[in-house]
Amino acid sequence: MAWLFWLIGAVVLAVGEVFLLDLVLLMLAGGALGGLAVALVAGDAYALQVGAFALVSAGLLGLVRPVARRHLETRSSEQVDGPAAHVGRTGVVTQRVDHRDGRVSLGADVWSARTEYEGAVFEVGETVRVMAIDGPVAVVADTVG
Repeated sequence: MAWLFWLIGAVVLAVGEVFLLDLVLLMLAGGALGGLAVALVAGDAYALQVGAFALVSAGLLGLVRPVARRHLETRSSEQVDGPAAHVGRTGVVTQRVDHRDGRVSLGADVWSARTEYEGAVFEVGETVRVMAIDGPVAVVADTVG
Protein backbone atom coordinates (compact mmCIF):
# COMPACT_ATOMS: atom_id res chain seq x y z
CA MET A 1 0.00 0.00 0.00
CA ALA A 2 3.06 2.29 0.16
CA TRP A 3 2.74 2.80 -3.60
CA LEU A 4 -0.48 4.73 -2.97
CA PHE A 5 1.38 7.16 -0.71
CA TRP A 6 3.90 7.80 -3.48
CA LEU A 7 1.18 8.23 -6.09
CA ILE A 8 -0.72 10.75 -3.97
CA GLY A 9 2.54 12.55 -3.22
CA ALA A 10 3.42 12.76 -6.92
CA VAL A 11 0.00 14.15 -7.80
CA VAL A 12 0.09 16.73 -4.97
CA LEU A 13 3.58 17.85 -5.98
CA ALA A 14 2.62 18.09 -9.67
CA VAL A 15 -0.46 20.15 -8.81
CA GLY A 16 1.66 22.39 -6.59
CA GLU A 17 3.98 22.98 -9.56
CA VAL A 18 1.08 24.53 -11.45
CA PHE A 19 0.98 27.30 -8.85
CA LEU A 20 4.73 27.85 -8.38
CA LEU A 21 6.00 27.30 -11.95
CA ASP A 22 9.60 26.85 -10.78
CA LEU A 23 10.07 23.23 -11.94
CA VAL A 24 11.19 22.13 -8.45
CA LEU A 25 7.99 20.43 -7.35
CA LEU A 26 7.69 18.77 -10.74
CA MET A 27 11.14 17.22 -10.29
CA LEU A 28 10.15 16.04 -6.80
CA ALA A 29 6.98 14.55 -8.32
CA GLY A 30 9.25 12.58 -10.63
CA GLY A 31 11.18 11.40 -7.59
CA ALA A 32 7.91 10.30 -5.97
CA LEU A 33 7.22 8.23 -9.09
CA GLY A 34 10.62 6.64 -8.57
CA GLY A 35 9.59 5.76 -5.01
CA LEU A 36 6.32 4.40 -6.36
CA ALA A 37 8.16 2.16 -8.82
CA VAL A 38 10.35 0.72 -6.08
CA ALA A 39 7.30 0.22 -3.84
CA LEU A 40 5.63 -1.78 -6.59
CA VAL A 41 8.70 -3.92 -7.24
CA ALA A 42 10.28 -4.29 -3.79
CA GLY A 43 7.19 -4.14 -1.60
CA ASP A 44 7.74 -2.78 1.90
CA ALA A 45 11.43 -1.92 1.51
CA TYR A 46 10.92 1.64 2.76
CA ALA A 47 14.61 2.51 2.80
CA LEU A 48 14.86 1.58 -0.88
CA GLN A 49 11.75 3.64 -1.66
CA VAL A 50 13.14 6.74 0.07
CA GLY A 51 16.51 6.15 -1.58
CA ALA A 52 14.89 5.94 -5.02
CA PHE A 53 12.92 9.11 -4.29
CA ALA A 54 16.10 10.95 -3.27
CA LEU A 55 18.18 9.63 -6.17
CA VAL A 56 15.58 10.33 -8.87
CA SER A 57 14.74 13.76 -7.42
CA ALA A 58 18.42 14.74 -7.21
CA GLY A 59 19.01 13.56 -10.77
CA LEU A 60 16.04 15.47 -12.11
CA LEU A 61 16.90 18.62 -10.13
CA GLY A 62 20.56 18.49 -11.13
CA LEU A 63 20.31 17.40 -14.75
CA VAL A 64 16.84 17.99 -16.18
CA ARG A 65 15.71 21.18 -14.41
CA PRO A 66 18.62 23.39 -15.58
CA VAL A 67 18.12 22.31 -19.18
CA ALA A 68 14.36 22.79 -18.98
CA ARG A 69 14.70 26.25 -17.39
CA ARG A 70 17.24 27.33 -20.00
CA HIS A 71 14.93 26.13 -22.75
CA LEU A 72 11.93 27.96 -21.27
CA GLU A 73 13.76 31.21 -20.48
CA THR A 74 16.00 31.56 -23.54
CA ARG A 75 14.03 33.09 -26.37
CA SER A 76 15.22 34.66 -29.55
CA SER A 77 13.51 37.61 -31.17
CA GLU A 78 12.43 35.30 -34.02
CA GLN A 79 10.36 33.07 -31.74
CA VAL A 80 6.68 33.85 -31.97
CA ASP A 81 4.09 32.45 -29.63
CA GLY A 82 0.53 33.11 -28.57
CA PRO A 83 -1.99 34.42 -31.07
CA ALA A 84 0.74 36.04 -33.19
CA ALA A 85 1.89 32.53 -34.15
CA HIS A 86 -1.20 32.30 -36.39
CA VAL A 87 -0.12 35.17 -38.65
CA GLY A 88 0.73 33.75 -42.08
CA ARG A 89 -1.25 30.54 -41.58
CA THR A 90 -4.05 29.59 -43.91
CA GLY A 91 -7.53 28.69 -42.79
CA VAL A 92 -10.90 27.69 -44.17
CA VAL A 93 -13.94 29.96 -43.91
CA THR A 94 -16.67 28.30 -41.81
CA GLN A 95 -19.02 31.31 -41.73
CA ARG A 96 -19.10 34.06 -44.39
CA VAL A 97 -16.36 36.62 -43.66
CA ASP A 98 -16.71 40.31 -44.48
CA HIS A 99 -15.13 43.46 -43.04
CA ARG A 100 -17.34 43.23 -39.93
CA ASP A 101 -17.42 39.56 -38.92
CA GLY A 102 -17.22 35.88 -39.83
CA ARG A 103 -15.47 32.69 -38.75
CA VAL A 104 -12.45 30.74 -39.99
CA SER A 105 -11.03 27.38 -39.00
CA LEU A 106 -7.29 27.46 -38.24
CA GLY A 107 -6.35 23.84 -37.69
CA ALA A 108 -8.43 22.62 -34.75
CA ASP A 109 -9.41 26.15 -33.66
CA VAL A 110 -12.26 28.29 -34.96
CA TRP A 111 -11.58 32.04 -34.83
CA SER A 112 -13.74 35.09 -35.28
CA ALA A 113 -12.55 36.79 -38.41
CA ARG A 114 -12.90 39.86 -40.58
CA THR A 115 -11.44 40.83 -43.93
CA GLU A 116 -8.38 42.99 -44.22
CA TYR A 117 -9.99 45.33 -46.78
CA GLU A 118 -13.43 46.93 -46.95
CA GLY A 119 -15.57 45.26 -49.62
CA ALA A 120 -13.74 41.92 -49.58
CA VAL A 121 -15.96 38.92 -48.85
CA PHE A 122 -15.09 35.24 -48.44
CA GLU A 123 -17.68 32.50 -48.60
CA VAL A 124 -17.82 29.22 -46.67
CA GLY A 125 -15.17 26.76 -47.85
CA GLU A 126 -12.76 29.35 -49.26
CA THR A 127 -9.13 29.30 -48.12
CA VAL A 128 -7.82 32.53 -46.59
CA ARG A 129 -4.53 33.68 -45.09
CA VAL A 130 -4.26 35.30 -41.65
CA MET A 131 -2.65 38.69 -42.13
CA ALA A 132 -2.90 39.92 -38.51
CA ILE A 133 -4.46 39.18 -35.16
CA ASP A 134 -6.58 41.98 -33.70
CA GLY A 135 -7.41 40.87 -30.16
CA PRO A 136 -9.63 37.80 -30.55
CA VAL A 137 -10.18 38.38 -34.28
CA ALA A 138 -8.14 37.00 -37.17
CA VAL A 139 -7.78 39.56 -39.95
CA VAL A 140 -7.78 37.58 -43.20
CA ALA A 141 -7.11 38.15 -46.91
CA ASP A 142 -7.10 36.10 -50.09
CA THR A 143 -4.38 33.41 -50.11
CA VAL A 144 -3.12 34.67 -53.49
CA GLY A 145 -2.66 38.27 -52.32
